Amino acid sequence: MLKWPKAGRTNPAAVPDDAPRREDSAALNVIKRLSRSISTVGKDAAEVRGALEDTQRVVQQQSEAMQALARQLQQISQVQAAITAATAESAAAVQRARGALGGVGSEVTGMATTLAQVSDAAAEITKISLQTRLVAFNAAVEAKHAGDAGRGFAVVAEAVKALAGQVEASSKAIVSAIASLQDRIDRFSAELTENPAKPSQIHAAFSAVEQDVQRIAASAADSGQQMQLLNERAHELDREVTQASHGLKVAFDGSDRFLRMAEDLVEQIAESGVEVDDMPLIRTAQQAAGEIAGLLEAALRDGQISVADLFDESYRPIDGTSPQQHTTRFCQLTDRLFPAVQEKMLGVSDRIVFCIAADRNGYIATHNRKYCQAQRPGDTVWNTANSRYRRIFNDRTGLASARNTRPFLLQTYRRDMGGGRFVVLKEAAAPIVVQGRHWGGLRLAFSF
Repeated sequence: MLKWPKAGRTNPAAVPDDAPRREDSAALNVIKRLSRSISTVGKDAAEVRGALEDTQRVVQQQSEAMQALARQLQQISQVQAAITAATAESAAAVQRARGALGGVGSEVTGMATTLAQVSDAAAEITKISLQTRLVAFNAAVEAKHAGDAGRGFAVVAEAVKALAGQVEASSKAIVSAIASLQDRIDRFSAELTENPAKPSQIHAAFSAVEQDVQRIAASAADSGQQMQLLNERAHELDREVTQASHGLKVAFDGSDRFLRMAEDLVEQIAESGVEVDDMPLIRTAQQAAGEIAGLLEAALRDGQISVADLFDESYRPIDGTSPQQHTTRFCQLTDRLFPAVQEKMLGVSDRIVFCIAADRNGYIATHNRKYCQAQRPGDTVWNTANSRYRRIFNDRTGLASARNTRPFLLQTYRRDMGGGRFVVLKEAAAPIVVQGRHWGGLRLAFSF
């Protein structure tokens, strides 16, 4: 058994010659195991980050829903205030109508009194006409006794008698008409006069209207109280959603930093020269980036495309696409050149999911063939998974890979496959440089 020398003394003969090599090998094994562990942690962090993204999206939707609810509640409150004001005005209008009805009743009573006076006067006229007829009759008798001398007087007496008859008939007609009118006025006056013991139809209708208005007012008051409670609860929920959103942002930022730290550790281990598990795929990404850059430089030299067109950032939307697709002036060139490199790299390892070249803004003009399916109108879920070309992926991972200028970048993320389906991937990215100018990045995604 190997014995280590005591402290303060050295004994070279006690240390085997291959001890440093074995220690280096052990250290490398430890580093490799550490790299695998960190990679697993990174996968977990990516899943946590994705779950936080989902939760954050739901909270954002809830926040938007609460804001919409608050606006609707405010509109309802305004309507309630208008109903309350209209109800108060209706009640006042009913009271004014009652007052006016009372005034009409007084006028009708005055009319009845006047008609009674007219009727009395007509009755007096009738009496006078009777007396006049009696006098005329007596005069006619006296004129007859007078013989020829009284003939002229008899004619006058007869005319007076006839006129008195006409006056009597007219006065009786007036009395009859006034009696009929008086009866109608009495009935109308009874309708207009308020009698709680025996309410008329008019006053019963007014009472019914008043009761309806009162019920509306009571309902509006109750509704207003409920609206007040709803508003208070809505404000509480909005504060809770805001607090939850803030807490999620803190957790999201923390998970983001933790994920980036795990990725940095793996990158540093790889940059140190230790052959970690992902190193072959990192070199594959760098190789593909170099080949893509060579093809683009050759295209520029041959005049297949101009520098301005190759670095075109005018992304023109394609109508009727969902998710949104765009075109640029270099699409035809990349469709012609990129598949030769991108499809070849898919065969390097079964772990490779895709190999694509993105410009500086995360725009993928040409994807792997299996993801370049034509979109199906109205089928966003299928399009998301199968029609991934001509799209801008400007999320955290997409932009970081597209704008990376270091020899390589290693990331872990959840890939959205549409319909709520996600897959956790690693991605090695290498910069694509054309004639000394950064064009974009080669993205090589692979499974754990």
